[in-house]
Amino acid sequence: MAQALRPNTAGSLFATDGKTHLLQDSLMAVTLALGLIAFITSFFHSLHLLSSWAGLIGIFTGLYGQWVSITTRERFGLILGLGAAGIGFFIGMAHGGLFG
Repeated sequence: MAQALRPNTAGSLFATDGKTHLLQDSLMAVTLALGLIAFITSFFHSLHLLSSWAGLIGIFTGLYGQWVSITTRERFGLILGLGAAGIGFFIGMAHGGLFG
């Protein structure tokens, strides 16, 4: 009986096709970091400049990352970062905006 061959996707955290994606992984890491910064600083009213700018840059970085992403794992990390950056951006805008 013939068995279907499945690729080993458990070997790598980011690249499910076995290749390195330096640009896409870097964009994902930057988007996650900016989203985390924007989300955490949005809880503090006096840090609205940091949360709104980090959120805005994180949104644009994540959108470009989505455009050039190759694997599903990259897209998953980018969506998490985009969500956090969007929430941080909008709360930062509600607390005072980009320019105070």
